[in-house]
Amino acid sequence: MATVTYEKATRVYPGAERPAVDALHLEIACGEFLVLVGPSGCGKSTSLRMLAGLEDVDDGAIHIGDHDVTHLPPKDRDIAMVFQNYALYPHMSVADNMGFALKIAGVSKEERRRRVAEAAALLDLEPYLDRKPKALSGGQRQRVAMGRAIVREPRVFLMDEPLSNLDAKLRVQTRTQIAALQRRLAITTVYVTHDQVEAMTMGDRVAVMKDGKLQQCAAPRELYDRPANVFVAGFIGSPAMNLTEVAVDEDGARVAGTRVPLGRAAVRAIAAEGGSRATLGFRPESLEPVGSADGGFAVLVDVVEELGADAFCYGRLENGADVIAKVDARVPPRKGERLHFRIRPGETHLFSAKTGDRH
Repeated sequence: MATVTYEKATRVYPGAERPAVDALHLEIACGEFLVLVGPSGCGKSTSLRMLAGLEDVDDGAIHIGDHDVTHLPPKDRDIAMVFQNYALYPHMSVADNMGFALKIAGVSKEERRRRVAEAAALLDLEPYLDRKPKALSGGQRQRVAMGRAIVREPRVFLMDEPLSNLDAKLRVQTRTQIAALQRRLAITTVYVTHDQVEAMTMGDRVAVMKDGKLQQCAAPRELYDRPANVFVAGFIGSPAMNLTEVAVDEDGARVAGTRVPLGRAAVRAIAAEGGSRATLGFRPESLEPVGSADGGFAVLVDVVEELGADAFCYGRLENGADVIAKVDARVPPRKGERLHFRIRPGETHLFSAKTGDRH
């Protein structure tokens, strides 16, 4: 096990207008499961490849434990990587695939056999050790790729979207297995995904990136409850947080002609910026239905998404702004219906209209 530290690490591709990774400063604790998440092109995979030694670091440094690995070749970094494609040797058995790196490293046959057997037991691969990869399912192949990393007993695991080739049900099952396995092994792990649900369910902490810059790094619950800016607020959560620009005064915000109370500190922060407008955020589950005479704002229902235990109403405010509300799944509204909602007290988020930062 080891800590991992990015010290303002930067990667600029030749001919690019901006860095792919821009001064990434991040400390990952020993044994921590950290997830890098963000949209395509945000720099998350480049950050992982810089740590692996597969991309150059143009500025800054990267440390694994006490060692500066910024310019070390990958083989000297004591890391193991699991890729999106399983990269298994088709002509080798599962056991030979898992032990191949150890064979190249000169590990004795007895030691190789022991490590492969231990990893196979951990991953429920013991019945498949003599099979070739073509005789395995996608989930089993992914477990073989995991086993190949585990047998090396590295200081750090690196995983680059390892579940993206699996179907939805198997992805849920396998992410649970990976998270449980990492906690059992307690090996520092950096995991890249574009799926925010995957990130929130697996990581001890989640680092959200956009345009090569780190936006926020925190525990999943903190990201959800206190997003640092508008981008994190809109990216984390499924369905996404409602975000709408509002007028702010001493009495609070105005949403489609309805007053929404705000904290005094947030109102003062908006006033200190010299403006009277801000971005108001509220989660779909923060809306509660009220009668038309009870002071809520009206929502015209466009679509109702029924998910069994949950249901979500997608609609529009009178000013045309889109709104998502969680509704009673047993008695969902109908398309075209007009509902009234209010935001539960204390469940609003206010962001600067100028910078997008949280107030």
